[in-house]
Amino acid sequence: MFVLCRRRIALAGALASVLAAPAPAHAAEPLRVVATFSILGDLVRQVGGERVAVQTLVGPGADAHVFQPAPTHARQVGQAQLVVSNGLGYEGWMPRLLQSTGYKGPQVVATQGIKPIKGDKDHGHDHDHGHADPHAWQSVPNAIVYVKNIGDGLCAADAAGCAAYRAGAARTTDELKKLDADIRTAWAPIPLPERKVITSHAAYAYYGQAYDVRFLSPQGVSTESEASAKGVAQLVRQIRRDGIRALFIENVSDPRLIQQIARETGLKPAGRLFSDSLTLAGGGAPTYVDMMRANTQALVRAVAGRP
Repeated sequence: MFVLCRRRIALAGALASVLAAPAPAHAAEPLRVVATFSILGDLVRQVGGERVAVQTLVGPGADAHVFQPAPTHARQVGQAQLVVSNGLGYEGWMPRLLQSTGYKGPQVVATQGIKPIKGDKDHGHDHDHGHADPHAWQSVPNAIVYVKNIGDGLCAADAAGCAAYRAGAARTTDELKKLDADIRTAWAPIPLPERKVITSHAAYAYYGQAYDVRFLSPQGVSTESEASAKGVAQLVRQIRRDGIRALFIENVSDPRLIQQIARETGLKPAGRLFSDSLTLAGGGAPTYVDMMRANTQALVRAVAGRP
């Protein structure tokens, strides 16, 4: 009887200890981040990891130049804890969207600190846009600046996760440095005078500046701009005169202009480049690193005249 009472007392004590113990802490909810387009969304995911839940306004395969926000996008921004945009006028619709949602939270402008290239007439056409070329991500050194700005923004929005964000930014930066070195190695065998490429719109000036490649295009820095007949004729003459071999369609551009140039010159398009958008999984460029590697491989092969 005495033994049974002792067992009951011990059981009661153990139960009391369990009830008194603090409940296990629930994992923190991921930080709700809205990125304006797919390339930014990927970089935010790489830096933020599991601590972020990223929604992208302009998804894979879509063109931010002609994007029109819908009520669902306004709701996403209104519920965000951090908004990440490119800047340099790329998202002309963004100020109105922010105003309509009343969003007052933290923001990251990914191009902060980057020296912009003028969106001027040096693209083989007559479009004088009078503002900066926004496609800064086409240079991997610029993407490294994007990553730093994103890491700083995530830390400001979620101080408790700052160590994780710093580690994510460092890991992503290391990957981008290797990517940059690989791109330079890929171009090294190609003589500088041969590095000439025709693309649909002027989206690759930063790539050209970083890796000594000259890009020419019938359209300006926006896919909304109209190519002039004079500009197209000038490109046709230059292709014939300089023996340019690399002619590309882009994944977000209307292919008809490039097809017209191909017909007039007899130069077959060398394939498709990824400019302003990633692809879905299996599409060839589901991440920023995949995009830059795929573009570089296609460009080098075409410029070198390899099938």
